[in-house]
Amino acid sequence: MNDDTVILTGLVGLYEICFEQSWKMMKEILSMHGYEASATGSPKIILKTAYQAGMIKDEELWLRALQEHNNVAHSYNEDIALEIVSQAKESFYAMFCNLKNEIDANWL
Repeated sequence: MNDDTVILTGLVGLYEICFEQSWKMMKEILSMHGYEASATGSPKIILKTAYQAGMIKDEELWLRALQEHNNVAHSYNEDIALEIVSQAKESFYAMFCNLKNEIDANWL
């Protein structure tokens, strides 16, 4: 395994962790605020509920992030791994930052 492969694998893994922790945090906070839909274990339902509640502003971006999260299982394919990392840099990093700011400002 060369250095590039190790770095790429690590970046994909970090994306997976960030996405997992984000939707699970949304689930927990929505539940604290009485949103019954948060009782489901489905990330897609949680994202849709978070959008309806105003916790996230760009539902399509989050659903795209969910799709990329689902693609992590196929990240042994270098093209898929590179796409995940590219999307994380171009779109998802700011998306995660926006979620943190929204939670800090309005949900805790």
